[in-house]
Parts: sequence; C-alpha cells; structure tokens
Amino acid sequence: MYAVVKIAGQQFKVAPSEKIYVPRLKSDVGAKLTFDQVLVLGDENKTTVGKPYVSGAKVQATVLKHVKDETVIVLKKKKRKGYRVRNGHRQQYTEIEINSLA
Repeated sequence: MYAVVKIAGQQFKVAPSEKIYVPRLKSDVGAKLTFDQVLVLGDENKTTVGKPYVSGAKVQATVLKHVKDETVIVLKKKKRKGYRVRNGHRQQYTEIEINSLA
C-alpha cells in the first residue's frame, strides 16, 4: 500500500514503516502527526485519485529527529571590481517515520 501526501507544500510518495526527510516541521521529537492532504491512495489492486484530496484518507507519522543537510557554498564575484562574497547554507530537515495509512 502507498500514498502520495502533501507535507509542507511538497508531495511525497510514502508507504508504511518508511522513513523520509521532509522540510523542517515545528513539532517535538516523538510527536505523532496526522496528514490529511492525501492526493493518491493505492495498493496492488486499486488506486484512488483525489479531487484534489482523497476524502477520509489520513497518514499517521512519528517525528524521529531534526537534522541539517551538508553545507552548500554560495560564491559571488564580479570580475575586475574586487567584489567577492562567500556564504554557506545548511538546509534543515525533519526525519519522520510513516506509521499507517488509513
């Protein structure tokens, strides 16, 4: 069984007992989350497509941890002007585990 669910403005294909990284959520570690914006719900026999969401479908998940991605270096330079700027950025993610699809 699988579902396509909308989390923090992005779409993810999820299955039970799967661990995924999503953009940082404002939830504590160990918190139980429910996502009701399910776009597609399916298994090996039947697939249900929502208009825009599947009515009554929910995805239960648990927050495992909050992590940061590797550093991305951003360089800016203008030739012959002596202008150089070097910045770094680390994107924040939340790791969640999908408990059930209903």
